[in-house]
Amino acid sequence: MSARFTYIGSAYLFLVKDGKILLQRRFQTGFEDGKYGVPSGHMDGDETAREACAREIKEEVGVDVSPEDLEIVHVMHRKASQDERIDFFMTTDRFSGEIKNVEPHKCDDLNWFSLDDLPENMVHYVRVAIDNYNSGVTYSEYGWR
Repeated sequence: MSARFTYIGSAYLFLVKDGKILLQRRFQTGFEDGKYGVPSGHMDGDETAREACAREIKEEVGVDVSPEDLEIVHVMHRKASQDERIDFFMTTDRFSGEIKNVEPHKCDDLNWFSLDDLPENMVHYVRVAIDNYNSGVTYSEYGWR
């Protein structure tokens, strides 16, 4: 019997305040460096998508978020060059602590950008997910053709 197909799961946070979203510019990661994305990361296993998001947010921007306070606002089934992924995009307005760049070796800019005026140099599928969020679209497929 052949091994079952597996997906890679990732969790992303859309931290939005006063019409602006928190973006971080990737630096020395080996993936899309020089482009903006949102705080995110892979699910490690034995954790829910919301638990993974809360963990990643603490690791990347230093704030505490309760998994129960995260709302999934978009899911993307994404085909990458070597694998398939399920990306969970979440938001919250409840967190504690001060937002700061906890990983300057992986992020060289952390700033708020207007949802209506995002930078050109963005990770493309993240920009698509933000556009879908703005339009109220909760599910998309990316990279299939």
